[in-house]
Amino acid sequence: MPRSRRDFLTTSSLGIMGAAMAAKTAGAKQTPETPGAPPAFGTSAPVGPAVSVETFQEAQKLVQIEMTPHDLAQAAGNWQQSMASVYERRTGPRKLAIEDTISPATVWNPTLPGTTSGPTTDHFNPGSLALASSIRPDGTFAGRDEDLAFASVFELAMRIQMKQITSEQLTKIYIARLKKYDPQLHCVITLTEEHALQQARAADAEIAAGHYRGLLHGIPWGAKDLLDTANIPTTYGAEPYRNRIPIEDATVTKRLNEAGAVLVAKLSLGALALNDVWFGGQTMNPWLLEEGSSGSSAGPGSAVAAGLVAFAIGSETQGSIVSPSMRCGVTGLRPTYGRVPRTGAMTLSWTCDKLGVMTRHVEDTMLVLHAIAGPDGHDVACVPAKLNFDASRYIPGKSDLSKIRIGYIPAWMKEAPATDVDRAALETARKLGFTLKEVTLPNWPYDSLNVILFAESAAAFEELTLSHKVDELKAQVPDAWPNTFRQSRFLSAVDFVQADRLRRKVAMEMERVFSEVDLLLVPSLRDEFLVITNFTGHPSLTLRAGFVEVSEARSDWAPDPAHPLPKFSPPRRVPHGVTLVGRLFEEGAVAEAGMLLEWAFKAANERPKGFA
Repeated sequence: MPRSRRDFLTTSSLGIMGAAMAAKTAGAKQTPETPGAPPAFGTSAPVGPAVSVETFQEAQKLVQIEMTPHDLAQAAGNWQQSMASVYERRTGPRKLAIEDTISPATVWNPTLPGTTSGPTTDHFNPGSLALASSIRPDGTFAGRDEDLAFASVFELAMRIQMKQITSEQLTKIYIARLKKYDPQLHCVITLTEEHALQQARAADAEIAAGHYRGLLHGIPWGAKDLLDTANIPTTYGAEPYRNRIPIEDATVTKRLNEAGAVLVAKLSLGALALNDVWFGGQTMNPWLLEEGSSGSSAGPGSAVAAGLVAFAIGSETQGSIVSPSMRCGVTGLRPTYGRVPRTGAMTLSWTCDKLGVMTRHVEDTMLVLHAIAGPDGHDVACVPAKLNFDASRYIPGKSDLSKIRIGYIPAWMKEAPATDVDRAALETARKLGFTLKEVTLPNWPYDSLNVILFAESAAAFEELTLSHKVDELKAQVPDAWPNTFRQSRFLSAVDFVQADRLRRKVAMEMERVFSEVDLLLVPSLRDEFLVITNFTGHPSLTLRAGFVEVSEARSDWAPDPAHPLPKFSPPRRVPHGVTLVGRLFEEGAVAEAGMLLEWAFKAANERPKGFA
């Protein structure tokens, strides 16, 4: 193995060719003739393949710049001496592999300098939801198994505490439903039946002995299969990882174990966290089985909607909680960036990834967030932050809500993807007593921020791409990761830095908006909303607001004329959600307003036909 660049030059054909050039152009750098003379750019020994003016002429098209003939000649003339060495880490001679656990040195902090974010004190008071009328005077449960399956986390917790049902009984109900309905939905990658029953029996024994850990004790849940689970496969939904078995739990897994929750399934995700196709097929929407559930938290959205788990952990980089929550009619909380540690979760984007919660009711998202939030000493982006939530702070019809200002962007509400349900949601907020206020955002090229996502994701899966193992993924269409990872190798580093600066500028605009309002109500799938808030790190809550009719199946994928989407006549009725966005680290305020809206919408309790 070559021991230095000079060794490399003498042991490769390209090096031999470059050695002659080195004598003329680069020898001075190795041993400066003048004592104290610093090294200079462009004087290294040449490395790598020769490039020509024609190489740069073609490359200009990739980064959309234009150089003069003189500029092109100069750039090509010393590329091997000035720039090729920056690739040495990857191409050698001193190749260096970077472990998956190493984060970039640059960390995104959503809180702007000179500002503070979030509440100043911790306050957590759940419990406003009333138990169903199926409670008998003798304390036994009068409903059917499916009523338990679709119950809220809070209600299930109350029933376990009141000894109306045991964790083992509840776990068996969910396992039976997972087995029964997964052949239709394709939402389960690994059913953890024995593991779950062991956890459930342990929970029952602890509760019987008077050791009650809290509202998640004995509650069955499902994990998006990018969350590590010790000795249980964690596959990322991708063929190259289908036999991957971690030896340690992710931090969130550990915290839910400590809360006494019961893991019943590892749920599907679109391969490497994109859309809803994984190595086992496509995960389907329980409300409309002819379409996918959306992604990438496809399995959590589908399983929660069908009553197969009490709650699920999902993740979002850009829409991966919001979109399946919207499609499947569930409630999705995407916390503030830095609220929940991602240690032990698959990395797609170090500066955008967020772990969140998917449930059937707003309050339940906070019960889970309370258990999983806070620094773990490993995730460099996770910060200490207070959590202030009181389920009884506001009483519908009695509390004065006029002090809470909900902002909205009029243009977004007047055009697709907004619907009559979105517009009705604004009117509902007005009738509840919230103060509505129009706000604006500049008409900037927000999608250009995605150079950061594309570059980070390509870096996260560099080895998979360069080894061509990415070719094993089921989806190989132009808008799938394999192609994007390859294309991203040619993104401009200068544009990456400029996008990072734009990110700060956008964060400053969001700071301005939230100086005018307390919350934003936005159409859930508005592209600008998904891009802006995922890059700034603001929390969002997507909740079912009503129903719409669709005449064609919906898809996350680009249209493919060879595979048209199913059409429906008459149209099909499906749930539709709106999204609340809050200030940084103010998930409690978002959830409190969301609970009031959920109560007023009166749409959360309807179940998908065929699963109830």
